[in-house]
This record gives sequence, C-alpha cells and structure tokens, in this order.
Amino acid sequence: MKVTVERVGSGTFEARNEQGGTLRMDGPADMGAPGTSLKPMETVLAALAGCSGIDVVKILTQQKEPLAGLTIEVDGTRKDAIPAVFTDIAVRFVIKGPVAENKARRAVALSMEKYCSVTKMLEPTVTIRHEVVLEP
Repeated sequence: MKVTVERVGSGTFEARNEQGGTLRMDGPADMGAPGTSLKPMETVLAALAGCSGIDVVKILTQQKEPLAGLTIEVDGTRKDAIPAVFTDIAVRFVIKGPVAENKARRAVALSMEKYCSVTKMLEPTVTIRHEVVLEP
C-alpha cells in the first residue's frame, strides 16, 4: 500500500494512491488554505468511519438485512497541547431501514471491537465509544 502526497496550493495537499484515487487536505488558513477540504486530523475521523462503515455494510448484507442507508457521525476530542492528538472519539451509527436491532448492534460491535483496522490502530491511545441509532 502506497500513498503520495503533493502540495497543490499554498496550504492544500493532494494524496494519491497507486490506483489514481485522490483526497485533498487543507492546512490552516494562515498557510493560505481555502478551507474547502478536510484537515488531516479530520481525515483520521473519516477513515475510522469509512473503515467501520464498510464492515457494517458487509456484515448486514451477508445476513440479508434490508439496509436502506447508513450515516456515521464521528466526534473527536483533541488534547490541548502539541501534538494535539485525539483523546476521545465518539462514533454514532445511524442505520436506516427495517434492520433487526440485535443484528445492527452486533454488526457495529464486531466492526468496532474486532474488524476495523483504523479503530484497532487508534485504541491503544484513544478512548473510542460507539452508539447505534435505528431509523425505519
């Protein structure tokens, strides 16, 4: 796995993987970043949500649950020091459709406790909590 990051504006960087997929990230406004892209630490939260979301969809699909939608809200609290690392992350899974509650909760738990590599990487230094909300 390889990613290359290149400066593409005074405060903007573009990450590119070997397949050509891209992600833009902005630094602070005082670097001249326009503020239209995610900041690097926001991409960490997005990576956690994406990783876990993939797991949850795969698990519920394998169980033939009628998943109509999935929204994952991630709220990170950072240390008030340099480096400003995450100390606490709250993840809220909003599962839409007539999915069985026990299967939804189990799919999220499996992802967060066993399968999601990003969660496992962060866990040694960050408290990660999750909740499941079901919407018809």
